[in-house]
Amino acid sequence: MKIKSLVLTVVLASSLSIASLAQEQVNEIDISLNHIAVYVNDLTKSTDFYKNILKLKEIPEPFKDGRHTWFTLGRAGQLHLIQGAGKNIKRDKNDHLCFSVKSIDEFIGRLNQNDLNYTNWPGTEKAPTVRVDGVKQIYFQDPDGHWIEINDDASLKH
Repeated sequence: MKIKSLVLTVVLASSLSIASLAQEQVNEIDISLNHIAVYVNDLTKSTDFYKNILKLKEIPEPFKDGRHTWFTLGRAGQLHLIQGAGKNIKRDKNDHLCFSVKSIDEFIGRLNQNDLNYTNWPGTEKAPTVRVDGVKQIYFQDPDGHWIEINDDASLKH
């Protein structure tokens, strides 16, 4: 009886694994995000910002030319900072990077500790936007004026 039970368990586990693999193949897409490149004026200042404000983890970059910094974005890919952009480029808020955090209030605390201003979508300072789906979001700019959204989208929490 123990052998029959063991065989049945192995067969069921194998069937579930095959079904799971088949489902992954059905959901597989032919394209995935590899990296996002952000063109910056001052690589040192921008690297410091993304490391200390967003807490992104720096990873090795192959060029070793002093013009690149790479960060991991986990399964989403990588963020590459590339030195060479001009100064004082006007940026539109519609063109932004968005990151989700577990606690937007804790993140706002980090911005406040670092004397960084943030707004809601319409531009009201120190006020988050609450979307119709309940997600709370704020917007601020990196040292080059690139807009960044931080939100507490539960479906994206790690």
